[in-house]
Amino acid sequence: MTSSPATDAAASLLADLVAHGVRDVVLSPGSRSQALALAAVRVADEGLLRVHVRIDERVAGFTALGISRETGVPAAVLCTSGTAVANLLPATMEAFHSGVPLLLLTADRPPELRGIGANQATRQDGLFQRWVRDQIDAPVPGDGDWSGLAARAVAAAMGGSDSPPGLPGVAGPVHLNLPSREPLSGLPPELSIVSGDAPRPIPAESFVLERGPRTVVVAGADAGAAAEEIAHAGSWPLIAEIVSGSRFGRQLVHGYRALLRRDDLGGRIERVVVLGHPTLSREVTALLSRDGVDVVAVRRGGEELNLNGRTLAVGAVAVADGDADRAWLGEWLAASAAEVVDLSEHAPDPEGLASKDFAARREAVKAELDAVRRPLDRELLVDAVWRATWPHDRLMFGSSRLVRVADAVLAGKKVPVHANRGLAGIDGTIATATGIALASQAAGAPGITRVLLGDLAFLHDVGALLLPPDETEPRLQVIVGNDGGGTIFDALEVAASARPNDLDRAFYTPHTVRLEHLALAYGWEYQRVTTRTALDQALTSPRGGRQIIEVPLAR
Repeated sequence: MTSSPATDAAASLLADLVAHGVRDVVLSPGSRSQALALAAVRVADEGLLRVHVRIDERVAGFTALGISRETGVPAAVLCTSGTAVANLLPATMEAFHSGVPLLLLTADRPPELRGIGANQATRQDGLFQRWVRDQIDAPVPGDGDWSGLAARAVAAAMGGSDSPPGLPGVAGPVHLNLPSREPLSGLPPELSIVSGDAPRPIPAESFVLERGPRTVVVAGADAGAAAEEIAHAGSWPLIAEIVSGSRFGRQLVHGYRALLRRDDLGGRIERVVVLGHPTLSREVTALLSRDGVDVVAVRRGGEELNLNGRTLAVGAVAVADGDADRAWLGEWLAASAAEVVDLSEHAPDPEGLASKDFAARREAVKAELDAVRRPLDRELLVDAVWRATWPHDRLMFGSSRLVRVADAVLAGKKVPVHANRGLAGIDGTIATATGIALASQAAGAPGITRVLLGDLAFLHDVGALLLPPDETEPRLQVIVGNDGGGTIFDALEVAASARPNDLDRAFYTPHTVRLEHLALAYGWEYQRVTTRTALDQALTSPRGGRQIIEVPLAR
């Protein structure tokens, strides 16, 4: 078998991607993409690339998104032509709005087969136009070559200067549409592949925050440690969502929703510094929408935050020298201390149980029995997961009711947190967490990736449970709070306006799915737990690499 233009171009493109720091390709099988898939597998055989195979393109897209979230380096997702390409749209939209680098490699029919009813041929070029940093409809190999595409795509995904106007420094997805003619397979050429360094984020010029206005720092999804650093530097209160990765430090405000509603605290705010994408509370949304508040927002995703119509979007922030307003910070921290939610009384007391003092041991045993008898609720569930997770672990929150409960009750802790809050969609949660787990393990992280989600989010992404037996197994715990339907709608307007039967059918979507049967079918370990003690044991004593923990919750 000889080489073909499609084979030569595919091998050259994969080699160039590796040379520009790409380390992961997620592919879904297909005919038109065969040259690209075989080239990826061959490079993987050289130890220069990790290839992950998924039969479902939507799962593949979110898996690549998870890898990119964890590493900050664009993973590539590769698929064939036709409807396969459309299945990448949800992950692409999330990557755009979250500012996550991602490469979409979509195989295509040549131009002469477009628009004439040819099999599996549609208008792929420009399909993602609104949600990508760059899009390239490549020439057919033989009519032109693909040299330079990898460098352009990686640079644009990382927010390089060649990105569209107004977007330098903001990462996001890039679409390479790759048409080819038959023959699609052949003997791949011999290439000298050089592994390049991982691309780095484009640094942004800092906007200097002058002292004076009564300021709070708001940390939304993906804000990271930078939000805590700015709050510390300015001696300003830190309002950090649970998905921010910023919920730690001495400036952290507990019970921020109640404090924002107070006229003597939230009502006196003059300036808000925003990092990440805040989405979890109406109080923060109301604050950022107020006319009398100056908002400075560090841009993260593809759209600028501008709820009040005059928000200043910047690439980064720094704090000017000067005296801190310690009275302002002190008022917030004093009020915050009274808002701390203490769930420790429901957690096991190992010291008391091991005490040599009979009275202390008796009280610990009584507390343990009380905890065993008490049914698990949402607060205890999120508390148990939070307590079990440490800096060497990863924690992914699904867009379920549980993330809002966690945001309301959990205390500060510096752990790596992920969530798809760019659009806060229910889809792709397990696939994204799988990508996070695989990427963190490849980097040497010794811990577990936990994903906490509701039953509907779990069922929406069941296809992500299917993993090839010959690939690295992720250390992944999927913790499902199962209340039999979408009770998140309890907190929305529809709960007060719809008839009970209509609400149940059209919104709660009740189900009777046996999760243990799904676990068995897909080869996952399964546990059903109903007490805090059993949950703590399940979280800290994993049975295997892939584990589903079901926690029944009251409707």
